[in-house]
Amino acid sequence: MIRYVISFLPWIAYACVATSDEWRNGALVGLGVALVVVSYDRMTGKAWDEMVIESSAVIFFAIITAISFASPDSSLIKYGPSLVDAWLALTAWGSLLVRRPFTLGVARKMAPQHVWATPRFYRINSVITSVWAAAFTLTAVALYVQTHVAPHATTTAIAIKVAGFALPALFTVRYSAAAANRARQQQTA
Repeated sequence: MIRYVISFLPWIAYACVATSDEWRNGALVGLGVALVVVSYDRMTGKAWDEMVIESSAVIFFAIITAISFASPDSSLIKYGPSLVDAWLALTAWGSLLVRRPFTLGVARKMAPQHVWATPRFYRINSVITSVWAAAFTLTAVALYVQTHVAPHATTTAIAIKVAGFALPALFTVRYSAAAANRARQQQTA
């Protein structure tokens, strides 16, 4: 679970720093944290497939930083929160489209090597990645709607963001544990 929090650290940093009137600072902090996380992970030997979300953060924050400095008054500023989740949704759905669910790399660190090439391992990670992709998509839509309905409802936006992260994280933990238990039961049967 800590690994997922570290993966999302650039996004969390951006959310904490970016405000409706100064998104450049949030973009810079998000980019800086993303670069530090990716650099540290690479120095400690992590493979690129373990860092899909982190690598995606570098690309997203490089783009957002460039936009925020080129056009500080861009109309995109008010959609920052929904853009983050839309980008994460694209990352997750894209990883499924290319048949490399973004959770595979992290899961390989937690599962025995003999299961990595099994259809079950792939299916479990496809399900988990699909849940994250759906959560990112729903969160992006909810934040977009919230921006139009109640743009100053910060508490609502925070609640949407927390639910959009906590629910798939909880699902990941429980589904992984259930899948591991089923595998152990089948081995002993």
